[in-house]
Amino acid sequence: MSPAAPHRGARWWAGAVLSGLVVAFLAFDTVIKLIALPVVGETLEALGWPADMAVPLGVILLVVTALYAIPRTSLVGAILLTAYLGGAVAAHLRIGSPLFSHTLFGSYLGAAMWGGLLLRDPGLLRFLSWRRGPASS
Repeated sequence: MSPAAPHRGARWWAGAVLSGLVVAFLAFDTVIKLIALPVVGETLEALGWPADMAVPLGVILLVVTALYAIPRTSLVGAILLTAYLGGAVAAHLRIGSPLFSHTLFGSYLGAAMWGGLLLRDPGLLRFLSWRRGPASS
């Protein structure tokens, strides 16, 4: 390891694995949308979307997942993926999908995504912390 390379402990590796699992799932979801598998069109129609929205949704998901996967843009990617996943939760909620298995799945994925990012970047955790440190004089 070179002197300029950061030390990557267990916390960082846990975050990298968690983020990798999220990216792998989203990459799979992207591919099935981009090749417009029939099951994707059927699922979209059940959610009240036209089946031909699969490819545009796949392109959006590809871009925001890539932003999340690239370390320098991962925060922007996480914010955009949060919005994307929020739309999925809203779509399932609107049609009355089962709560814990379908409706909240986007929330579970989002929590894993943010967990992976925060484990990889403790500075981001401090930045987002609601706790206040001692008052400076």
